[in-house]
Amino acid sequence: MFTGIVKGKGTLIAVEDSVNFRTYTIQFPSELLAGLETGASVANNGCCLTVTHINGDKVSFDLMKETLRLTNLGSLKLGDMINLERSAKYGDEIGGHVMSGHIITTAEVAKIFKAENNLQIWFYVHDKQLMKYILHKGFIGVDGISLTVGDVVNNRFCVHLIPETIARTTLADKRLGEKVNIEIDAHTQAVVDTVERVMAQKI
Repeated sequence: MFTGIVKGKGTLIAVEDSVNFRTYTIQFPSELLAGLETGASVANNGCCLTVTHINGDKVSFDLMKETLRLTNLGSLKLGDMINLERSAKYGDEIGGHVMSGHIITTAEVAKIFKAENNLQIWFYVHDKQLMKYILHKGFIGVDGISLTVGDVVNNRFCVHLIPETIARTTLADKRLGEKVNIEIDAHTQAVVDTVERVMAQKI
C-alpha cells in the first residue's frame, strides 16, 4: 500500500533487456535507503515493484511483460528521473490517498500552463471508458503522485501542482506527448461500478 506522497526521485542508471522482460537499476536518494531490503515493495512512478538487488545506493527491479505494456517504465532512458515511494507502514500518516501501486493505463501530457507558483497540466486518456472513474475533485494517481482532479472535459482531465509537488516530483519536467502512469481511485471505481450494476438490474 502507498499514500501517493512521493518521498524522493531516483535516477535510472542501468537497463538490461531480454524478451518481454527488463531489469533496471536506480540510484536511490540516501533518505530512502534506511531499512530497505530485497523483496521490499517500492512505487516507481506509481507502479509497485519488488526490490531484487541492492548494492549501496543502487537498487534493482524486474519488470514483467504486463508492466512494460501498461506503464511508462519500459520507455524510460538512462538518466531519466523516477518518482519513488516506499510502502506505507501501519501508523503512517496518509497525506494523500490510499493507493495500491497497480497502474491501470497511461495518459499523455496534452497541455501545460505555467504561472507563478502554480502549474496546471492537462492529460489525455485514450481509453474513454476509464473517464467515468475520473471525477471533478476526485482522487487520482499520476506517476505515483496523489492528486486532486481539476476540470474534466471528454477524454481529458487536469491537475494543479503547488511548488512543493513541483520540487519533489518529476511532473514539472514532463513535455507534451509524454506518458504518465495512471491509477484510478479504488473507492471511486467501486462506487461507480456498483451504481452501474444496480441501475442495470432495474432496467
